[in-house]
Amino acid sequence: MTTINAPLTLPCGVVINNRICKGAMTEGLADAANCATTKHAALYGRWARGGTGILLTGNVQVDHRYLERPGNVVIEGEQSDAQLTALREWAKAGTAEGTQLWMQISHAGRQTPAAVAATPVGPSAVQLQMPGAAFGTPRALSSEEIIDVIARFAHAAKVAQDTGFTGVQVHAAHGYLVSEFLSPDVNQRDDEWGGSLENRARLLLEIIRAIRQEVGAAFPISVKLNSADFQKGGFSHADSIQVAQWLNAEGLDLLELSGGTYEQPKLVGLDNLTNNPKLAEVRKDSTIAREAYFLQYADAIRAVTDMPLLVTGGFRSRTGMDAALAANACDMVGIGRPLCADPDTSKKLLLGNIEEACAFEKTLRIGPGWFGPNSPFLLMAGLNGWGQQGWFCLQLIEMGEGREPILDLGVFAAFRRYQANETSAAKAYHAHWQES
Repeated sequence: MTTINAPLTLPCGVVINNRICKGAMTEGLADAANCATTKHAALYGRWARGGTGILLTGNVQVDHRYLERPGNVVIEGEQSDAQLTALREWAKAGTAEGTQLWMQISHAGRQTPAAVAATPVGPSAVQLQMPGAAFGTPRALSSEEIIDVIARFAHAAKVAQDTGFTGVQVHAAHGYLVSEFLSPDVNQRDDEWGGSLENRARLLLEIIRAIRQEVGAAFPISVKLNSADFQKGGFSHADSIQVAQWLNAEGLDLLELSGGTYEQPKLVGLDNLTNNPKLAEVRKDSTIAREAYFLQYADAIRAVTDMPLLVTGGFRSRTGMDAALAANACDMVGIGRPLCADPDTSKKLLLGNIEEACAFEKTLRIGPGWFGPNSPFLLMAGLNGWGQQGWFCLQLIEMGEGREPILDLGVFAAFRRYQANETSAAKAYHAHWQES
């Protein structure tokens, strides 16, 4: 039976040492000019020594005007010598001991925080439905700007290849720009980039084709795709199946299945924060399905494609991971948060030293725990969810600075410290680009 210890040969011929992938997690370690730093090399060198087969980077942006957060690395235009050196050092550290290091490339679209851009961009001028004024109303991209976005993705992929990264992943999930184009709820265009699913998927497919032309046939290309947006009128599972078939026809090397957006954050194991009970979902009552948020959606995609599948989100036990692989439900399993608390988690699982990855989120909470969609304590549920997010992000900063994770850090303290860090980074970002 296939287990997490088995190697995996991709369609392009690259062999992955084992079946564990580190899911992409935003690092926030770039400098004010959105260049990579020595902190990236320190963090990914630590993870490379931890035995994981593939390390996916946090989303590297293709346009400095539209970021997921101020500390994102950006690759656009001509790269400075200092940036290229930092990228090479990052790649060298992250590929130690035969580890694969793939750069995830992205455009934040309308999910660009207002602290970065008051007016973000998207396929259409559809406002993100989030509390407060954290995100501005986007403007619709012109056809010329869409063509430029495609070129930006291809350029970033080529820079990644040239500086020593061993693959790339296009982020087409979680409500960022490519995902927005796929969603009929967000993409309300009536030109060749909107309307039918074929038109809505055009941006993603053209990006893949442009990247392949730049990097050649032997360089791994992956896509992170929503199994569904889990929102009424959004990108559906049926849509996902069809897009997966088109990606399969393009010779994709690895498809990662995920789900959700900022409005419906399945990506961090949460749902119903939009207070809409129609968005609730019943999971299959099995060990595998309980652990992996999106595994139940892989079956239909597996039936109509032959490219390798990666499922990330929720896996914790070796038993669950091996069961998913043995059942041919997926070809790789992704873990993220456990590697923030213990960067050696993969090695320990592979050697059989532990049965279950530490799930610190079970103990990271304020108050009695999670609350349902009709609870008066919904705000506390949100604080728990995003406070946890801040807790894990701070651990990456600690390791990037050469220290060990701070496991006794409280959720509320992490939330406040994370917000302060983001505010400081935003000020530095604006000061740099205004001067430029």
